[in-house]
Amino acid sequence: MANNTVPAKVKERVNWPITILLIVGLITIIFPLYMAVVIALKDPSEMTNDIAGILSLPSTWSLDNFIEAIQVTDFFNSFMNSLIITVAAVVISVLVHSLAAYAIGRNMDKKKLFKASYYFIVAGMYVPFAILMMPLVKQTAVLHLDNMVGVMILYVVFYMPMNMMLYTGYLRNIPTALEEAARVDGASTWTTYWKVIFPLMKPMHATVAVITGLAVWNDVMTPLVIMGGSGVNTLPLAQMNFQTAFATNYNLAFASYLLAMLPMIIFYIVAQKQIIGGVTNGAVK
Repeated sequence: MANNTVPAKVKERVNWPITILLIVGLITIIFPLYMAVVIALKDPSEMTNDIAGILSLPSTWSLDNFIEAIQVTDFFNSFMNSLIITVAAVVISVLVHSLAAYAIGRNMDKKKLFKASYYFIVAGMYVPFAILMMPLVKQTAVLHLDNMVGVMILYVVFYMPMNMMLYTGYLRNIPTALEEAARVDGASTWTTYWKVIFPLMKPMHATVAVITGLAVWNDVMTPLVIMGGSGVNTLPLAQMNFQTAFATNYNLAFASYLLAMLPMIIFYIVAQKQIIGGVTNGAVK
């Protein structure tokens, strides 16, 4: 007679150390965000010096702080400057860094020159910006690049080491047989890259775009030292000036910070699947 007994369900064990760590990490992210949203939506008259008053919900929900912050910080001009610099830096980085990584990554195991070039470029990650700051200010002024174009070029150079490492790691997961098949069909190296390799690196393109975009969008020091005094503000510079001028008006300050965060949050949400795929595949040799 057949045994129809259904095996008992095995209870999965909860990894409490990891669970607790994740909860703590979530709190450290949610709590400041909650404070920022609540304070930005409050009237300044509702602000008190006690914790309960700061954390309590607004008695009346209002967007007046956001409207005033837009006017005071010249938000739309600063936003457009940041958008132009970020988009240009991201697009050029994806095109140039992926191409450089392909040229070096496919040859570094064959020729020592390419291997040395790879390590030389990646070593740039360990050079502090403070060491480069004064020479860059002098050089950009001499070359008349102390403007938005100069800032874009510097960002492309600054993030090349990290992006080179990411692209090179991802290329190891793309079999060379695809390139060999393209060559048999008569494709040149240039055609092979743009028609075969470049589309296959789409997840890593998204990863590089988001990492570079976030870094460029939030950076203060580079535009400050290169474009300082020119009257051209990016959003982080506008926030800094805003905070200096209205240090005690936290309602306007937090409203302005949330406005500056919003574009990058939307960008990350849209591209999160490609980011995870790019990081995961790039980490596996």
